[in-house]
Amino acid sequence: MVRVRPFAAVRPPKEYAKEVASRPYDVLNSEEAKAEATEKSLLHITRPEIDFCPIIDEHDPKVYEKAVENFRLWQEKGWLVQDEKPQYYVYAQTMSGRTQYGIVLCAHTDDYSEGKIKKHELTRKEKEDDRMIHVRIQNANIEPVFFAYPDNAGIDAIVQKYTSGEPEYDFTSDDGVAHTFWVIGDEGDIKEITRIFGDIPAFYVADGHHRTAAAARVGAEKRKNNPDHRGEEEYNWFMAVAFPESQLNIIDYNRVVKDLNGLSPSEFLARLAEDFVITAKGPEICRPTKLHEFSMYLEGSWYLLDAKEGRYDDSDPIGVLDVTILSDLVLDRILGIRDLRTDKRIDFVGGIRGLKELSDRVDSGEMAVAFAMYPVSMKQLVDIADSGKIMPPKTTWFEPKLRSGLAIHKL
Repeated sequence: MVRVRPFAAVRPPKEYAKEVASRPYDVLNSEEAKAEATEKSLLHITRPEIDFCPIIDEHDPKVYEKAVENFRLWQEKGWLVQDEKPQYYVYAQTMSGRTQYGIVLCAHTDDYSEGKIKKHELTRKEKEDDRMIHVRIQNANIEPVFFAYPDNAGIDAIVQKYTSGEPEYDFTSDDGVAHTFWVIGDEGDIKEITRIFGDIPAFYVADGHHRTAAAARVGAEKRKNNPDHRGEEEYNWFMAVAFPESQLNIIDYNRVVKDLNGLSPSEFLARLAEDFVITAKGPEICRPTKLHEFSMYLEGSWYLLDAKEGRYDDSDPIGVLDVTILSDLVLDRILGIRDLRTDKRIDFVGGIRGLKELSDRVDSGEMAVAFAMYPVSMKQLVDIADSGKIMPPKTTWFEPKLRSGLAIHKL
């Protein structure tokens, strides 16, 4: 059963919330972050390389120093203020008419190491190390992790109680997503949330595997370095927003490849025909509509690829995934891409950018071919996490993304 507890969030006063709140650090490159950051934006803390002219490498020691300086300045200027007592918070996001309601809480680092916080992706060491440095130098979780949990009527009832009242924050970001935030300050409700989650068997990391791993590593490091460690120190906990499974939406996570591994387009299509039924669709964008169907953009035309029977294993929770089928039958067998985490010939495009992003990158000459995927379901994710298996890299893209800066957890 998972452990949670409330915390005294560092967060913006109402009048600054929209400007402070930013997109997560890992959905923007440095140039995009610099263009997007207004004066009070949290991007000056999460992507502080943007404060240098010209922009410098995000791993430069001066960038980490700037992150600490900016976090201090934002508090000194009153753009971020710490609450007086530990509380829970409700964070709702509305996109395309659909709303998801999350509880902002602290989870225990031991639950991660003991497997009660379940992951479905491998992390990359360099990204994990980078996030660990940020947590360590700030002595804080600046950005939350995104969790899912099994639906629970008791939590739903408490959320309903607060969301029927006046919100603390209520704004719509530039991408059209509405963000609404309530404070759960009643001691009885706080105790009840803690009790209910104590009966929930697991959290599932939806988004933020690197931040979760980094937070757990910092907690272990601080524990080791504290001769008076008792177990209840704040560094044993890290910040997350936990949503009911049924409310979450996974969208496609697509692939673009730089070359055809020495094959001509006609040779490549012939190789594909061994394992797929191919339907030419012409220049108009087409999207896969079912499992085991892919759309592909090559030389100005779209194609539908339908995997032939016997080319995948529906009884294997990993083998049935479309990302596995594409990796095995196309990326590895034909294009020679065997490690999706390290091969520089492949890149990944979140579905929120649209399929035109795929055709644009091929038409520009940057890439040779693009593949659009049918989204993974939450049931597939949970089944894989429960089985202890790991999805191939870049399988899930959750949308909407959490805005960073609405709550920060000091260690």
